[in-house]
Amino acid sequence: MIKGLAITPPILGRISIGKIVEKNGKRLPEKDDQFTITSQIQSKDGWIKHPLDEQLRAKAANQNQNQTRAQNQKLCSIPVRMIFNDPDLNLRAEYTLFDKQTGRPVCIGNGETCQRLTQQGVEQHPCPSPDICPLAQGGLCKPYGRLYVNLDDSDEFGTFIFRTTGFNSIRTLAARLRYYHAASNGLLSCLPLQLTLRGKSTTQSYRTPVYYVDLTLRDGMHLQEAIQTAQEIDQQSKAAGFNQSALDQMARQGYANAQFEVDGEEGLEIVDEFYTGETSPQNPKNEPDLSQVQDLQQGLQQSVKAVGKA
Repeated sequence: MIKGLAITPPILGRISIGKIVEKNGKRLPEKDDQFTITSQIQSKDGWIKHPLDEQLRAKAANQNQNQTRAQNQKLCSIPVRMIFNDPDLNLRAEYTLFDKQTGRPVCIGNGETCQRLTQQGVEQHPCPSPDICPLAQGGLCKPYGRLYVNLDDSDEFGTFIFRTTGFNSIRTLAARLRYYHAASNGLLSCLPLQLTLRGKSTTQSYRTPVYYVDLTLRDGMHLQEAIQTAQEIDQQSKAAGFNQSALDQMARQGYANAQFEVDGEEGLEIVDEFYTGETSPQNPKNEPDLSQVQDLQQGLQQSVKAVGKA
């Protein structure tokens, strides 16, 4: 295995609740009140929709006895299956600061420690969270979550990725994954689940709806029934020789094979989706780079030395 290369689940497409729109000559992220499933191919008009998008809309229209065309049906829930039993393998989330020019991550932390890319290489530092970290001033460091889910039994290990920098989605998904994992006695990958879009209003959103992603049991299914189904699937898989524990361990090793998982190409997409148009008085260009990181680190080190002498 090549060291330094993160081995992540094969991605067949993307799940999003927003898109990039052009306003006044600028590309800006725009939230949506429905899911969109896209392929990994872009055209001049944006990401090309995956065939599953239309199929799921048509199914939703039939269930709702909707006479409108499938493409006009809003997609507010998606049946999914988790690939792994370990919740942290399905949902990966860290505080991440990206370089807007290259799309490479500059700093990745978990609230306790972080891996930071400097001119001397990758260094480990304390991670105090974005609220009090000098490097994160201006709102450039965000929680960055990636949820991998399977949508089609035709490819057992193929996944669709939902990426988000929203606290609501990350917090809710993390809680649900852990709850379902505990309640099913670790059979998370066998549970019949679905992604559900929810909305809420807050004072911070000026009473306008804010949409986030939740993970629930599929419509009409109770927890006991879902657990029984998971147990049956698990027994059938074991009888066929399937080793879920070995799969989880291999995924764990693959993730740990690199300190910085995101490559430049994917990073630029992330910056375009979540950071476009953001500026701050401290950093009007909103362009963190290695020289900025180096300056901040030197300042912090000098402050620590001064305190020690005092």
